[in-house]
Amino acid sequence: MNMNYEVVIIGGSYAGLSAALPLARARRRVLIIDAGQRRNRFAEHSHNFLTQDGRSPSAIAKDARAQLEKYSTISWLAETVTDVKAVDGKYSVIAGDQHIQAEKMIIATGVRDELPQVDGLAERWGQSVYHCPYCDGYELNLGEIGMLVSGMYSLHMALMLPDWGNTTLFLNDAISADQLDDELLAKLSKRQIQIETRKIDHIEGHCDVVLTDGERIQLDGLFVSTVTRLQSNWIQHLGLEIDCNEYGEAIKTSPAKETNVKGIYACGDETRSGGSVALSVGDGAMTGIVAHKSFIF
Repeated sequence: MNMNYEVVIIGGSYAGLSAALPLARARRRVLIIDAGQRRNRFAEHSHNFLTQDGRSPSAIAKDARAQLEKYSTISWLAETVTDVKAVDGKYSVIAGDQHIQAEKMIIATGVRDELPQVDGLAERWGQSVYHCPYCDGYELNLGEIGMLVSGMYSLHMALMLPDWGNTTLFLNDAISADQLDDELLAKLSKRQIQIETRKIDHIEGHCDVVLTDGERIQLDGLFVSTVTRLQSNWIQHLGLEIDCNEYGEAIKTSPAKETNVKGIYACGDETRSGGSVALSVGDGAMTGIVAHKSFIF
């Protein structure tokens, strides 16, 4: 089946839904395609988003969709996009058995988190293993927390963590103690961060780190810097500029969320390092406005 829209938004989480709102209010014909795999689906609560602090992430997304459904020019498709091509100045999107044509496209697919290979880590992701102290640190009540190193970039977060609790830095062979120069060691010491050089065997219980020698370190929470990957292979085939660094992959955009390809915009976690519901909503609002103006100016 062929369908035609002015804007197709691929990804119906916080950034994508937020981008849809100004377009809906301008009565533009918009299709939101979403497979229901929000990045923060593993978390029970969302924090650091004014007026929504402490709410369930799924409840926030459900409310957002309910508000958008009041606008008659918004359509929905619960599918996974498998291919996107530029055709005669427009975009052809394949999702399931649907062939969608759109003048503009907004990519809001989010990212996939690659976790370090530690037994028991993935099962606790979003429950007692976290990536953002601003989102989850306060609830740890200044208890015992850890930072699992993925690379040298993890040390930046490690230096922040003592504001949320007594911090242990687990090198776990991701870096060696020799890579911690005197200046860095002084900073860690000043922040009273303990350095654990022994390798982790597994994590069990709420968040008990069991070392290879059998010693157990009980934590209230463990933070980890993930490597983020773009969700879909078709993104790589559009000619978009993509930034690849030690943090992962991100689509490059202008401050107005325009990509280097005319008519394609991107917003949310796939355009920045880190992740935040509030920032994604702000990104989406900007993107929707810019996409609407592009029809006029």
